[in-house]
Order: sequence, then C-alpha cells, then structure tokens
Amino acid sequence: MKKLILFSMTLILPLLTLQAQDVQFGAKAGPNFAILQPDLNDPTTRTALHLGAVAEVSISEKLSIQPELLFSAQGTKDESDDDEIVRLDYLTLPILAKFYVAENLSIEAGPQIGILLKAEVEDNGETTDLKDITKSTDLGIAFGMGYKLDNGLNFGARYILGSDVNDLDEDPDKFANRVFQLFVGYFFD
Repeated sequence: MKKLILFSMTLILPLLTLQAQDVQFGAKAGPNFAILQPDLNDPTTRTALHLGAVAEVSISEKLSIQPELLFSAQGTKDESDDDEIVRLDYLTLPILAKFYVAENLSIEAGPQIGILLKAEVEDNGETTDLKDITKSTDLGIAFGMGYKLDNGLNFGARYILGSDVNDLDEDPDKFANRVFQLFVGYFFD
C-alpha cells in the first residue's frame, strides 16, 4: 500500500506544479458493467460499482489532466455455470487527458493502472480465492466523455480496455478486463 501511495504521489504532484489555471478536487461514483474477454462459455456482465477521488488540473481553457484514485469492482458472470461470478476488485489510478470539445462537454483518454485487491470466483454458493493465479496489476487504457455543470456536478461514461489478468504461464488462455462505466461526480470549490 505504501508503494501505491508513493507511486500515485509521484505521478500526481508534478501535475499540480504545472502552470495550471485551476485545480479542482472532487469525488465520483457509479456502476461498472464488466466482462472478461475472450468470452467464457456464456458470459454476461458483472454489474458492480466504482467510487473514489478525482482531481482536474486545468492546463488551458480546453485541456485538463484528470488523475483519479478509485475502487473498481470488475470481473464477469457465467450464466451457463449456475451463475458463476468472477470478482476482480482493483484500486485503479487512471490519468486522463481531458479535452473540452464544447462548453462543459469533454472527451477523455489516457492510461490506467489497477492494483488487484481481491480475486475470487463464486460457484454454487462456494467461494474460491483466485489471487494466486491472477496478475497483481492490470494495465489498461481508458477513454470516454463527460459533462460538467457550472455548479461542480458532473457525469459521464467511460470504457476501459485492460490487459491480460491470467498469471499462469502454462495456460495459453488470456482474459482481459473490459469495463463500461457510468458516473456521477461533484467537484468542490
């Protein structure tokens, strides 16, 4: 955890020293619709949540950098196996370039790192830990769009393409996180 905090600060602090016109801090939360790809037998999305802190560092009138620190519940559900649920929970750090294409409307994209907090599968009421066979980090790219009201309320949508989470060298299968997020947030003055 200390390494994660140090790593986060190493990335965020230089952003705050830029000749920024404005820095805003806030919080956000919303649902995740997650799946692992390639598909399992009969997968459906695992509906869960993400929540956490966000900052927006204004570089110019049209461009901002937005680092976030979020809890993100991901994984998948396999309908063909009596509702088997794979739970992969992460502490994620996306760092996004945010470009305002119109007043208050932005598009965003950037890298994301996820630190694995929990990996388990629940099948027929029995839970099995998967942390030993799941990679401890998930590197990905996020892109989306958002709308920010003048009062600080904001909302948007994002899609995340994660990397292979399978940590078994002898297993040729690769499973990557794919997550669609909706969110509502608030920037404090």
